[in-house]
Amino acid sequence: MKNYTITVNGNVYDVTVEEGATTGTMPSKAAPKPAQAPAPKAAPKAAGGAGAVKIEAGAAGKIFKLEASVGQSVKKGDTVVVLEAMKMEIPVVAPQDGTVASIHVSVGDQVEAGALLATLN
Repeated sequence: MKNYTITVNGNVYDVTVEEGATTGTMPSKAAPKPAQAPAPKAAPKAAGGAGAVKIEAGAAGKIFKLEASVGQSVKKGDTVVVLEAMKMEIPVVAPQDGTVASIHVSVGDQVEAGALLATLN
């Protein structure tokens, strides 16, 4: 075990960390949430497949809002998806003019940085 002193917002905490823990879980007073199977995507997708221009998440977060839909024309800089990360709304914009070919996420989905959100033709 190792002992550390950590200061958070001016409050000092002495903590002990156990090395070689195998579970990676922390005890909790609340019941753990059961693992959920991925829900089927409700967002429309293009029938012909993905477009040539990828729109990817710049950060990990939750899909807050879909601003564009499949078949919609967008201009460079138009918001396609709004991502929520650390209580901030982050617009994910079209990198160039085009038509939305596919949307690969739904509102509420958790995504990692670099995840494919949509494509343009």
